[in-house]
Amino acid sequence: MEKQRVEIALGKYNNLEVIKELEFGMYLDGGDEEILIPRSYIPEGTKIGDFIDVFLYRDSEDRLIATTMKPFAQVGEFAYLTVKDVNQLGVFLDWGLVKDLLVPFGEQSHKMAVGRKYLVYIYVDTQTERIVASAKIDRFLPSDKISFSEGQKVSILPYEYTDLGIKCLIENNSQGVLYKNELFKNVNMGSLQNAFIKKVREDGKIDLTLEIIGFDRIEECKITLLNELSANNNFLELNDKTAPEVIYASLQMSKKDFKKAVGGLLKEGKIQFHNNGISLL
Repeated sequence: MEKQRVEIALGKYNNLEVIKELEFGMYLDGGDEEILIPRSYIPEGTKIGDFIDVFLYRDSEDRLIATTMKPFAQVGEFAYLTVKDVNQLGVFLDWGLVKDLLVPFGEQSHKMAVGRKYLVYIYVDTQTERIVASAKIDRFLPSDKISFSEGQKVSILPYEYTDLGIKCLIENNSQGVLYKNELFKNVNMGSLQNAFIKKVREDGKIDLTLEIIGFDRIEECKITLLNELSANNNFLELNDKTAPEVIYASLQMSKKDFKKAVGGLLKEGKIQFHNNGISLL
């Protein structure tokens, strides 16, 4: 039976067969070439004929190398990475491997500094056949972008502070903004979290919010308020004169939502007002 041709993917995980063992490591079947996996990365008990999962990259001499180390992201993905070094060759990012990830100077959206984190897209440069990264995010967003609707729940990755607020990657597909004057929760930069589409503008720009939009949000605030009252002997020293930051510290909601929730619960006869706060009926 003719042996099936091996196809490899640079910058991604591959399941490859061990075909040779030497003192300094093993060689894997890479189709047109044999690929070295250094001894320090070989799983214990591995022998010739075994198949192992490895990540493929090029070393400083452009040789294909296999490793069982896991990078923070692979080719075709966005990642929020830390700058380790800047020299005459470019910017180098820590992406979890021994060899750092290069951002060529021409792929900076603005000057990058050591110790800072940036959102980048990882790809293979067709001219050099090397794995590199770019901070010019717009270039790598799909042309057939998802059509979002107001109130839709989405996954976001916050990645950059601006004068308006925080720029976010939406569903690995689009960009949006969380406005700083509407932020009532802590935002973990570089960490995936849920948000909601507040508005899709005519120019295609997207406004985001961390709060549930519309009726559902106020219903959630009412439940939060009732739970906090129950947990505090049926009384909270909060009212419509309380400072917004005090309300947020107590309930994790804006003063506007607090007043709407209180109004709803008053109409339902579930709470009552006092000079110094509200109580549960």
